[in-house]
Amino acid sequence: MNLMISMAAFALAASISPGPVNVVALSSGAQFGLGASLRHVLGATVGFVVLLIFTGFGLHEMLRQYPVLTDLIRWAGMAFLIYLAWKLAMDDGRLNLDKPTHAPSFWHGAAMQWLNPKAWLAAVAGMGAFVADGEARLIGLFALIYFVVCYLSVGCWAYAGAFFGPWLRSPRRIRLFNRSMSALLAGCAVSLLYV
Repeated sequence: MNLMISMAAFALAASISPGPVNVVALSSGAQFGLGASLRHVLGATVGFVVLLIFTGFGLHEMLRQYPVLTDLIRWAGMAFLIYLAWKLAMDDGRLNLDKPTHAPSFWHGAAMQWLNPKAWLAAVAGMGAFVADGEARLIGLFALIYFVVCYLSVGCWAYAGAFFGPWLRSPRRIRLFNRSMSALLAGCAVSLLYV
């Protein structure tokens, strides 16, 4: 039981802390509401759990043998975060009712996790701490616990965005919100320089 509590605590600390996936969930919740944002939440959760399972079954060993792959993942993730930050910063905040806009999709959420260096670090650290020997039963248990905790954590960010969404009804407030989210994403990208 202590192992399960430790796994859950690790998953909560890694999943609820600010990061690019959570910032996108917050922004999506504010723009599109909670219901539409749950596709992103589910995609991010599934994407991370698949990464976690692959890591548990040996991907971390490959990354240890070829550290250049870790650097490549980090730089690709930074570039992706900077791109997302730029897109948010350039948004003019006008609500264009003629142009259909969509909340981030399931696949967007899943892909974000694979491009998210924070997710890679959490997967490698978590598997190293709890399932270093690669035991399939423990990998499955950790993945199940992580699925529940990750879904609820990212969902909380989407809910927070939906809660504040009604406040964001003017272009000025939307610009302020988007630029704040842009700064958070850029900060996440810059923090990766020191990992």
